[in-house]
Amino acid sequence: MANVLHVSIDGSDDAAGTHDAPLRTIDRAAQLARPGDTVTVHAGTYREWVRPRRGGTGEHRRITYQAAPGEHVRITGAEQVTGWQPLGGGVWRVEIPNALFGDLNPFAVEIDGDWIVRPGRDDPKQHLGAVYLDGRRLHEVATADAVADAPRRTEQVDDWTGTVVPVPDPDWTPRVWHAEVGADVTTVTASFGDADPNASLVEVNVRPAVFFPADHHVDFITVRGFELCQAATQWAPPTANQPGLVGPNWARGWVIEDNDIHDATCSAVSLGKEASTGDNYATDRGDKPGYQYQLESVFSARQIGWDREHIGSHVVRNNHIHHCGQNAVVGHLGCVFSRIEGNHIHDIANGRAFYGHEIAGIKLHAPIDVVIADNRIHDCSLGIWLDWQTQGTRITRNVLWHNSRDLFVEVSHGPYVVDHNVLTSPVSVENHSQGGAYVNNLLAGTVGLKQMLDRATPYHRPHSTQVAGYAIIVCGDDRWVGNVFVGGDLDAAYSDESWGRIGAGAGTVAYDGYPTSLEQYLTEMGDRWDGDHTRFTGRVQPYLARGNVYAGGTRPADVESDAVVLDGPARLEVVTSGDEVWLEVDVPGADAAVLDVVTGADLPPVRFVGAEFEDPDGSPVRLGTDLEGTEVTGPTPAGPLAGGLSGARVRVL
Repeated sequence: MANVLHVSIDGSDDAAGTHDAPLRTIDRAAQLARPGDTVTVHAGTYREWVRPRRGGTGEHRRITYQAAPGEHVRITGAEQVTGWQPLGGGVWRVEIPNALFGDLNPFAVEIDGDWIVRPGRDDPKQHLGAVYLDGRRLHEVATADAVADAPRRTEQVDDWTGTVVPVPDPDWTPRVWHAEVGADVTTVTASFGDADPNASLVEVNVRPAVFFPADHHVDFITVRGFELCQAATQWAPPTANQPGLVGPNWARGWVIEDNDIHDATCSAVSLGKEASTGDNYATDRGDKPGYQYQLESVFSARQIGWDREHIGSHVVRNNHIHHCGQNAVVGHLGCVFSRIEGNHIHDIANGRAFYGHEIAGIKLHAPIDVVIADNRIHDCSLGIWLDWQTQGTRITRNVLWHNSRDLFVEVSHGPYVVDHNVLTSPVSVENHSQGGAYVNNLLAGTVGLKQMLDRATPYHRPHSTQVAGYAIIVCGDDRWVGNVFVGGDLDAAYSDESWGRIGAGAGTVAYDGYPTSLEQYLTEMGDRWDGDHTRFTGRVQPYLARGNVYAGGTRPADVESDAVVLDGPARLEVVTSGDEVWLEVDVPGADAAVLDVVTGADLPPVRFVGAEFEDPDGSPVRLGTDLEGTEVTGPTPAGPLAGGLSGARVRVL
């Protein structure tokens, strides 16, 4: 029989857990809950790390943790700190007993691991610790003396592009802290401006997670309706254990929905790997490059049961995820067969306190058969970054704005689909992969390509984690159908030539000179036959395009034969009004390109993998749902809206 366990801040962990005799802590309920049970948590702030001891047995016998209907439940990894002593000028100091931190003192642990970029970033070395004033994070500085001298900053350098970008809130930048960790106490010096920390809510994070099992394979858990915040999460590269503020910790079938998740030091929701398949070996051992250890982790994961029956198939939906240092959602290997949908993601890594090659709103490795749909992502260092083994993946109906880059697909072989998205940042697509299909998107930034000839990455049997082979990235084998391009400033998007692009531009000019069919590609290979080892080396693959529209000065690749190029003006703007976000677009003449619904039958299989464009269930993909969720049955204009792009105004949030 399924039970309902109740938790209240007025309860007792010695109680029965009924509505009239509730438990005091959620973690105590987690010790008692069994398959089919529901844990209902009543209003209040719970300062604890919830570690489910057991999971459900299937979709219909889950263990569900939920906030009581209509009640606000805050679960935090932080503790309140009082007893601040004034030093003058808005600067205060407090001594915190180290016993408060338990086994881990976040102020003593640096943010570190594989793929962290250290040169020029060591002053100060950032720590896992954080100080919050009324729920808002202060910045760390290198010394106690620097606390009083912290300047008001209006600009900062974007690590991805090398450009100078505005600071989100310059008036907040003088509010900083520094910690000195002693044998018995941690002394924190902080600047709170005109606030009195003894009259305000001042907290420090003390726990590495908020809702995260200690053991693996705690399956079929639902986490619903909470505010989850303030965890001292460590850096989460694909070659290490990937901790999160909330996540399944190498399990199957979690649902994380309708939560407000914020202020993870690094990553908020983790769908990632565990430590036995590699844990920062490149950093700790220094004997092999990180990508080699990452390749090894794929095979190690297969040996411990990385397959559909044991790992993945999670749902992350309708969450508000914001103000985290590394990712809103992260995951290597553990994210397979999952859905990430309907989330509002913003302010991820835009404080730029630290830098490394794993920072984005959504950062996934091996997103096999993952669907990323209907998300709104803005004000992030990078929007969506899919890295390694993007196969069977679909990115659909997302709207991205005010990111340094919107979509980055790296060292993958496809097939993957990007359809009916709106990409408005200076860089719309960074494509260091092959085997993609871009259909009915609206792009206001540049499109860039880059070969990756120095590292081979795996590909898989369709809809499986079984490794079928591996290959380098020579670019091409891409399909662009029914997209609308309305802008893109190449100089603004790429101020740093060291990024090493081999082609980029406003429109699809990066594909200039590409072959336009597999037959042409193979014929040209035959003409330069000089042995199998060198015949294909570095040679770009076919670029297949039809029905694309170019406005606002953008232009098609010189090999496109049916492109529609418009001379008139084009307008695309994301407009905010209170909590509402609207997309306003006007591209007169864009309806000159009209196409039938694109299906898997219209998209040739990808070359290296030899796989068709299919849904996760193996049926041919059908790209017939527009940005607003309208099911399309007949021909429609190019772009993400079935009604066309002439004077359209659509609410997206």
